[in-house]
Order: sequence, then C-alpha cells, then structure tokens
Amino acid sequence: MRSREYDLDFRDRAGRTRAWGIGLLSLATLLWAWCAVLLLTPYEADRNDDAYPVECESRLLTDRGTANEGVRSGDYCADERDWPEALAVLGLSVPVSVVGVALFTTGTLSRRMSAHAEAMRELDRIADAKEARDAAASR
Repeated sequence: MRSREYDLDFRDRAGRTRAWGIGLLSLATLLWAWCAVLLLTPYEADRNDDAYPVECESRLLTDRGTANEGVRSGDYCADERDWPEALAVLGLSVPVSVVGVALFTTGTLSRRMSAHAEAMRELDRIADAKEARDAAASR
C-alpha cells in the first residue's frame, strides 16, 4: 500500500472514531436533558382512590424547603419521582461522556496530525525541488 493510500485510510478511520465520539456525546446530552426534565419539571401523581391526579412541584424548584417534606404527611408526590432514578440517569451519563470525549479527541487529533504530516511532506518536496533547481543553476 502506498503512503497516500495508507494516509487516506488512516484519516477515514480517524473520522469514524470521531463520529463515534460525537454519537456518544449526543447520547450523554440526551441523558443530561432527561435528568433535567426529571428534576426541573412539575409532574402529576396518581392517587389510588381518586380519578384526579395530584399536581406536584418539581423536585428541585419547590416553594417548600425540600421536595421530600411530604413523605411524613403521606404526600403522593414524594414517591412518584424519586432521587435514585434521576441520579441513575446522571450516573450513566458520566462514563458515556468520558468515552465520547476520549473518542472525539482521539479522532480529531489523529486527523490533524495526519494533515500536519502531509503538509510537512509537501514542504520537504518543495524544498528538495528548490535545492535541485539551485544546484542545477550553479553548475
């Protein structure tokens, strides 16, 4: 395989690696958005004995001290959206983000290094051609 073909193949693989990184970062963004929805939006909780659901404040933005104050008084909202679900989504986003950043960085850096090596080869070729012209002119 010639060096140009190898370089193009290397850049294609680097592009695929970068694309996987972008995909994983997009997935991590969706997980962060889902966590934000769970924590910041109001919701409804169904009561067992009533046809009308209870309107609940968001888990973080509440007028009371905490969203868990209603647990002692039998509030239906406290059990509907619990913290472990939001923390599990947030915890899942961390390794996905780390792997996505690593793949994106590796792919981008590989492509840039390949472009740099190609530019250096081109500069060496130009310098060699100039030296050959100068040597021929001085004879």
